[in-house]
Parts: sequence; structure tokens; C-alpha cells
Amino acid sequence: MEIRVELPDDHEAVLEVNRRAFGASGSEVADLVDALRRDDQGRLSLVAEDAGRVVGHVMFTRTLLDAPRRLVAVQTLSPLAVDPQWQRRGIGSALVRHGIDLLDRREMPLVWLEGDPVYYGRFGFEPGTGHGFRKPSLRIPDAAFQVRTLAAYEPWMTGTLVYSATFWERDCVGLRDPDA
Repeated sequence: MEIRVELPDDHEAVLEVNRRAFGASGSEVADLVDALRRDDQGRLSLVAEDAGRVVGHVMFTRTLLDAPRRLVAVQTLSPLAVDPQWQRRGIGSALVRHGIDLLDRREMPLVWLEGDPVYYGRFGFEPGTGHGFRKPSLRIPDAAFQVRTLAAYEPWMTGTLVYSATFWERDCVGLRDPDA
């Protein structure tokens, strides 16, 4: 298996991996991926490829931290997808680790996500509220609001995470209450 940067020829395969991985929500996630490609030219999008087939995908996109001193460019990890036939083989882990390593070398200070603390904790993600960060939406459960500090992080970098408009326009921030 090879982890590499997504190429234009991979676009449709990446969308299909996201559709399959996210089941009923797959079309919405694929639409988000397409929109982030269009709206965030500085994104980091990686694929896992096996024998010429894209079997996994992770995307990191530009987000802002509204810190007291100034706005700080940070990254959000979303989405992470592995084709269901290829899950539980370490592909998602390899994608996350490779992406974090690249962002650390690019001197990015922080990486954010909304996700399972048990899964993402093994990559060094911790609850953001425990570090004094504020969620961009009350719909994000405290445990799911996670941050990974990298080498460029400095203690003054606290404040509120501000998602890009692309996430808000597609209502991809936090959880909706289906009974509301």
C-alpha cells in the first residue's frame, strides 16, 4: 500500500471511497469533499492506494483559530474514509499519521477534528476544551471536539476554532438533533 497526495485522476475514486465508507451520509460527505477541493487550494488531501486502486482518503483543510493575539492558520482533519472492504487493516491510521507528519513539517501548529476520542486519541488528539479552546458550535459534543498540538504550537494560541464557510454552508459542523 502506498500513501500519496491525491492527484486529479483520483477525484472520482476518492468520492466513491467516501460514499461507500459513510453509507447513508456518503453523498453528503462526497459533496463536502468536492466543495473543499474547490474552496481550499491549500488543502492536504492524501490517498491510500493498493495495486492502483484508491482504498482510503483523508483531507486536511485550512481553518482559523481566533486567538487573542491574532488569527492563526490551523488545519481540520475531515473527512477520513476507508473503503469498507479495506477497513481494519491500518489504512486509516496510516493516512492520519502521514498527514500529521506532513503538517508538522510544514510548521502547522494545530490540527482539529470532530470524532471518536478512543480512535483519534492514539494519534495524540485530546479534548480541545481541556486546553482552553472553544468550540465553533454548541452542537459539537465536548468529547468529540479534539485537537492535536504540533511542534509549531505556542501556549498563547488559545481561543475559538472558526471553520471555513464550506463546512457551514453544508451544515457539516456538529450534530443535528433528529427530534428537534
